[in-house]
Amino acid sequence: MNMKISLYLTPGLVDEQALREKIVVAIDVLRASTTMITALKSGAREIVPATTIESAVKIAANLDAHQTILGGERHGRIIEGFQLGNSPGEYTEERVKGKTIVFTTTNGSQAVVRSRYARELIVCGFVNLTVVRDHLVQKPSDIAVICAGRNGDFSMEDTVCAGMLVSMVSEGATEPPVLCDAAAAALVLYRSLGKSLLTMMEHTDHGRYLQEIDMGDDLRVCAAVDAVPVLPVYEGNVLRLRKTDTTEPPAR
Repeated sequence: MNMKISLYLTPGLVDEQALREKIVVAIDVLRASTTMITALKSGAREIVPATTIESAVKIAANLDAHQTILGGERHGRIIEGFQLGNSPGEYTEERVKGKTIVFTTTNGSQAVVRSRYARELIVCGFVNLTVVRDHLVQKPSDIAVICAGRNGDFSMEDTVCAGMLVSMVSEGATEPPVLCDAAAAALVLYRSLGKSLLTMMEHTDHGRYLQEIDMGDDLRVCAAVDAVPVLPVYEGNVLRLRKTDTTEPPAR
């Protein structure tokens, strides 16, 4: 049977129990996906997504303080008392290698946690699209793509990224996948706006907001297709790199 690709434009549309037999791809281009992917590529041992600031602080309090970093944002800015925000450039090897990052953001971490019952959960952005595509094509299965959106609303950049992924999977699959209406619409949107991803993001709601708060440089980082070719997977309530994509993280 042909693979089916469903797409949710916001996490609020997701029936969590319906994801149990699917591979889920969570997308938050600006900026949580890109930041989490970058942090793991920089050597972070694992990332623990949290839905609230309070839960993040509580989780971190039960871990080794010397090996744990609190990271995340609210309204695009670093949370008071946290060591790192949600800018990919902050998550350098010097800062995060070997560390556990407890991470909470306005949209992206919510999408990951909401997808926790999936048979398999992958984090995707423009920066690791081909690695994600290759994994999905090698393991044919029904796929659910979840866009983090912005404050519960539609997000152009997440949907264009989803459409690009749908296009790449469709080209790589042995049989054409069956697309739901939202996935087909995302594909059309990507074909219309995908020629210049940076320009597209500069004119989205969230892209304009990041420029207003002097974080516009992150847009170029988030628009760099395949710049961080690793595959983060969610297992046991944490995100880690798939071991075939990097060296095994150090033991605790």
